[in-house]
Amino acid sequence: TPDEVRGLFHLWNDALATLDPTKVAARYAEKGVLLPTVSDNARTDFHSIREYFVNFLQLKPQGEILESHVTIGNNWCQDAGIYEFTMGATGKKVKGRYSFVYVFEDGEWKISHHHSSVMPEPTMPQAITEEEVRNLFQLWNSALATEDADVVASRY
Repeated sequence: TPDEVRGLFHLWNDALATLDPTKVAARYAEKGVLLPTVSDNARTDFHSIREYFVNFLQLKPQGEILESHVTIGNNWCQDAGIYEFTMGATGKKVKGRYSFVYVFEDGEWKISHHHSSVMPEPTMPQAITEEEVRNLFQLWNSALATEDADVVASRY
C-alpha cells in the first residue's frame, strides 16, 4: 500500500538516527545508486554510499516527508516528492526533492535508486527594505535638484 511504501522511508530515516554510516548504507540494494544532495559524485556501491554518510551524518540529519507520490509495481515501488531535514548539529532546516525506488532483495525492501536535491532558489525577489526605499528616493530627489530633464528621466 502507499502507506507501507512511505514506511520504507522511516526505516532509512531511523538508520540515519543511529549516526552509523554502515547501518544507513545497509538500507541500499546490492547495486543501489545514490545521487546525493551534497556531493557531485554518484555513489554506486556499498563502500561509496557508506563514505557519503560518514560525512553527512555529522550533521545529525532527521527527515520528514512533506509531499509524497507513490507508485507500486511487482517487487518494486517508488516514492517521490518533497522532504525536509532538520540538522540536529546546527538546527538548520533544508528542504529538498527526493526519489526513492525500492526493490525486494534477499527478503527485504532495499533502496535501488535514491536521488536527492536541494529545492531551487526562490524566483521571487526579496522584499525591499525601508533603507533601500529611502536611498532610491534620495537618488530621484538628487536628480530633480539638477533641474535637468534627461537626468531625471534616467532615474526611471
